[in-house]
Amino acid sequence: MSNPPHTQEAFIRYRTGASLAGPSIESQVLYQAFRWFVRPVVKVATINQAALRRAALLDVAAGVRNTKGVSRTQVSLPGFDAEIVRAPGVSPDLGRGVIMYMHGGGFMCCGLNTHRPVVAALAKLTGLPVMNVGYRQLPDTDIGGSIDDCLVAYRWLLENGARPDGTVFAGDSAGGFLVFATALKAVEENLPGPAGLVGFSPFLDLDCSAKAAHVNAERDAFATVDQLEAVALLGAQKDGELDTSLSPVNGNLATLPPTLLFAAESEVLRCDSELMASRLHAAGVPCHLQIWDGQVHAFPAVIPAMPESRVVLRAVARFVLTHTSPNDGSRRKTA
Repeated sequence: MSNPPHTQEAFIRYRTGASLAGPSIESQVLYQAFRWFVRPVVKVATINQAALRRAALLDVAAGVRNTKGVSRTQVSLPGFDAEIVRAPGVSPDLGRGVIMYMHGGGFMCCGLNTHRPVVAALAKLTGLPVMNVGYRQLPDTDIGGSIDDCLVAYRWLLENGARPDGTVFAGDSAGGFLVFATALKAVEENLPGPAGLVGFSPFLDLDCSAKAAHVNAERDAFATVDQLEAVALLGAQKDGELDTSLSPVNGNLATLPPTLLFAAESEVLRCDSELMASRLHAAGVPCHLQIWDGQVHAFPAVIPAMPESRVVLRAVARFVLTHTSPNDGSRRKTA
């Protein structure tokens, strides 16, 4: 595994697997499934209005799963829904701390159903409520509209007792984009920012030039640069051109709170996490990036129960509890 020049920095750490033995059997099977069955389909898929409508059915299909061990309270917001997920015995008081989770799906698919397992895992590990945000997506709105929805959800939390310094944003892939974009937008709107940010394989730079030139453009077991470019153009055009000002890597990063990032070593979006980590470090923002070998894009959200995913989610739980209010003894241990 060859590391880019700046990966010797202290804020970037390489991981080979849940143990020193390397990637688990489960992650190896998942990686090969993505490589041989998922990527070929993604590579030939056409991004158009009809495809976007079909993609939305993925979350409907995921609704047949029953996530056990948590309760859900629906929250109706203008144009979209969210839900508050809690482990048994967790207080409904949002003032004790809360996570706001923004799901991935390329701004066009997935939702509350597909990402409830990872949301439930975080709720159980932290002993905190987790807001699962079902923001609007393409083709019903553009990326700017998705950001606006997530800001609406954050305002709702604040208006219902959540403390900014007790709130952490988390998300994967396109949801990782929204984690950073929403935090930046909150500052623009003169709202107090959250206490921390967590991103699993976040899509942070809509300009895909660097990704196209990266060695992982051909190594990624899932995403293709062509598809990322197509989604960016559909969702972020201004006067017929890509609006790169929406890219979180181009924002006023000095306004952001401590950040925790995860990426797969061979995925093309790894370069987005590396770029963001470098820029946050230069801006004086505490940031740690873990790069995991032998994993697929956004693996903690894809299969939360996988050994590597469990390690990552426990690390996220520790980060959340560290950057919200002190442990008052009633939360679950995260070790």
